[in-house]
Amino acid sequence: MCKTFLKEHLNALGISYALNSINELTITEDLSPEKEKALAEALQRYGISIENNQKTTLVERIKSAVDSMLRDHAHSSVKLSDYLAENLHYSYAHLSAVFSENTYSSIENYAILRRVDLVKEYLCNTNLTLTEIAFKLNYSSVAHLSGQFKKTTGLTPSTFQRIMKKKINHSQPN
Repeated sequence: MCKTFLKEHLNALGISYALNSINELTITEDLSPEKEKALAEALQRYGISIENNQKTTLVERIKSAVDSMLRDHAHSSVKLSDYLAENLHYSYAHLSAVFSENTYSSIENYAILRRVDLVKEYLCNTNLTLTEIAFKLNYSSVAHLSGQFKKTTGLTPSTFQRIMKKKINHSQPN
C-alpha cells in the first residue's frame, strides 16, 4: 500500500526513483526546488517526511537490517557484522561508528534489545518452549537467553510470561 502510494505521487510529479525497502526510497535525479517543494507538500499531508541526513538514513537501514536478520536468519550461523557489511555495502567498522555516533548505543546492544523483544513476542503469542525459542533465535543455550532477558527486562522469562498471562486474563470479560 505504501509503495503504491509513493509510486503514484512520484510518477505524478515526474520524479525518477528507486524503492529500496518499505521505509526507504532513493530519488535518482537532482530535484529542482519546485519539484522538491511539491513532493514535500504532497507527502507531508500524509505524515511522511523526507530524510536528507545520510547518517540518520544509514542508522535506519542498520536497524531494518538487524530486524530482518533476526526475523529471517536468526537460526543461521551468519555473524551480525558480516550480515550488515554484506547487505549494506559498508565496512562493519563504518556502520558501527555511524550507529554509535547517532544513537549513543552500539549495534550489538540494539540487536540484543530486539532479540529480547522477539523473545517477549514468542512468549506472549506462541506456545513455544524456552528451548524452542532459544534455538529459533540462535541463543547458545536457554541459560544464555534467560540471562540476557533478565539483564534487559529485570524479569525472568517465566515471570514475564506469568505476568502477561495474568494481564490478558484480567482484561478479558467474564
